[in-house]
Amino acid sequence: MLKLDKKDMRLFIIVALMTILAPFILNPFPEGSGLAQFNAGYPDLMQRFVIFGIFAIGFNILFGLTGYLSFGHAAFLGVGSYAAIWMMKLLTMNVIPAIIASVAIAGVFALVVGFISLRRSGIYFSILTLAFAQMSFAMAYSVLTPITGGETGLQPKVNDPRILDAALAPGATPSAGLFGLEMRDSYELALGNWLFTFNFGYYFAAALMLVAFYTSMRIFRSPFGMMLRGVKSNQQRLNYTGLNSKPYTLAAFVISGMYAGLAGGLLVAMDTQVGPERMFWTASGEVVLMTILGGAGTLIGPVLGAGFIKYMENIISKINESILHQWFYWLPDGLEDLVVGMIYPFIGKGWHLTLGIMFMLVVIFLPGGLVEGGQRIGRWVRGKGRKADATGDKKSTASTPAE
Repeated sequence: MLKLDKKDMRLFIIVALMTILAPFILNPFPEGSGLAQFNAGYPDLMQRFVIFGIFAIGFNILFGLTGYLSFGHAAFLGVGSYAAIWMMKLLTMNVIPAIIASVAIAGVFALVVGFISLRRSGIYFSILTLAFAQMSFAMAYSVLTPITGGETGLQPKVNDPRILDAALAPGATPSAGLFGLEMRDSYELALGNWLFTFNFGYYFAAALMLVAFYTSMRIFRSPFGMMLRGVKSNQQRLNYTGLNSKPYTLAAFVISGMYAGLAGGLLVAMDTQVGPERMFWTASGEVVLMTILGGAGTLIGPVLGAGFIKYMENIISKINESILHQWFYWLPDGLEDLVVGMIYPFIGKGWHLTLGIMFMLVVIFLPGGLVEGGQRIGRWVRGKGRKADATGDKKSTASTPAE
């Protein structure tokens, strides 16, 4: 089925179920309750989970397979976003042309950047990609202001041409959609005291993430993926065999850039406003953190890393002292203040400190990221089960009378 073996098929089904059920799993508290402020199910955050998952999956094709560490992937995210917003301003608010343009133009830009940057490897390649990203940011911020909107960015306006759409009424707000369904449309399902929200934009982005994940699985298992692994293992030895590895690394770079462009186009579909900050070096660093934290070179690792970081950024960062006091009100006053004082520096505005500590621990003790941690736990559980079975067999053997 889908030309995947049983192991990969199980993994794909797990990712699909996690994606479909994420709004329920991460939105466990009913609206109106005192705990509803911790819900992760509001549309913007859920969409960011899958969009940055696409971004990290694409980055992993380059870094995880070839070992080339790019510090400038945010440039393709930004280029894809600008391509999408111009499609919405000139052509239609339908997201399909915007997404096609974002992928295509980001791919062309990645071809140019990759052709130059891949002439070097190691840290020199990383610095070249960072330089391209920062140049792109500077051009979007000041030089190409008529195209990018400069510091204020771009957004659709009522008087934009949009040659494929009917004219909007004065005062109306242009909204991204898909054949009449708007990305911000939500549908609610009440089950007793529990209120679940289905957001159309989330499931549209989730469907594209599953397609992107399936494509990455096929790349990982293909001869092309094996060639990229050979580049990562020892590119010089591979070249000595007579194979030219440059077309393969360039293809990986372009595919990775197209993934980033897709993520940029989906960001515009979610929030029809684009600014140059999407090209800043911190956005490139974030996708590096996502990939390494989840597990570089693994299939599901980048998705886990993206979800983990975005959850911390949007949930842990919103916990303040008053919320902590609500949590620990049952403690004696002095002990309550002590516990709150110990925890508070690591949450709220200090969530970056917690993320940094987590990243250091993962790099030191789990080089394979969260995926390696899950594998270790699985082996430990299976080992416990085998020991229990072996102990049970010994007891049953000992209690059986000799014939």
